[in-house]
Amino acid sequence: MAAAHDESELRPVAWLLDQLAVGAQYALPKLALTQLMGRLAAMEGGAFTTTVIRWFIRHYGVNMLEAVPQNPAAYRTFNEFFTRRLASGARPLTKGTDLVCPVDGAISQFGAIDGDQIFQAKGHHYSTTALLGGDSALAGQFQGGHFATLYLSPKDYHRIHMPCAGRLRGMKHVPGALFSVNPTTARGVPGLFARNERVVCVFEGERGPWVLVLVGATIVGSMSTTWHGVVNGLRPSRVREWTYEGQEIKLAQGDEMGRFLLGSTVVLLFPQRRLAWNTGWGPGVDVRMGERMADWV
Repeated sequence: MAAAHDESELRPVAWLLDQLAVGAQYALPKLALTQLMGRLAAMEGGAFTTTVIRWFIRHYGVNMLEAVPQNPAAYRTFNEFFTRRLASGARPLTKGTDLVCPVDGAISQFGAIDGDQIFQAKGHHYSTTALLGGDSALAGQFQGGHFATLYLSPKDYHRIHMPCAGRLRGMKHVPGALFSVNPTTARGVPGLFARNERVVCVFEGERGPWVLVLVGATIVGSMSTTWHGVVNGLRPSRVREWTYEGQEIKLAQGDEMGRFLLGSTVVLLFPQRRLAWNTGWGPGVDVRMGERMADWV
């Protein structure tokens, strides 16, 4: 019988594989690849599109029993399939909780913001100011606050919902890189979520301001919100901002607020108050939209 490998012997191999996977991304023409995949995903390809969707369902284990419609042939484009809606009642909101999980996905990291530093992975932090596109005044409102980073894998439901009720104050599109946002890349690319293209959405809630950031990635064709539509269609090189202070755009807990056309990550920021996280949460744990995320103490 072959001897089992000691875990410490395997660590250098895992590290080398991570470095190779991350290093290859620096060489990839990420923007060109993303634009190409975005165009293909928006094409109405008939039987070919249906074949691709069926392959995707089998390969990633997508649960179509909860989708509307369930039939893969009913989707005209891959984007329609990827942003499919769920059957009524598929994601009930946990009653009586202050903050519900806004997405289906897996927990990357969550917890307290150390001053202005958000924990990304072992050996990697980034600042709230960098994440928010250089807005130090906005970042200051989350000094010592709380964050959650949630990764949406290809198999997941890709609409994003409100963790709590909020009034929209503003939105910012921050151009940036398009690295993958999977766990391997999070371990290997410093400041990943503050380097990638992102859409920053600022809300005012019952307990003060909070932020939901949609982070782009390789082959994420676009990011959209329910009040604006596609935000990053043109991908200009400058930061763009919108203010909604006089428009009274209010969304209730659980309302859809946006979606990814191909998958990515959301980062949530909350102010400095006592917060009790779901005790079942931990890095790598799968989560579902509507489950308890946390409660204010």
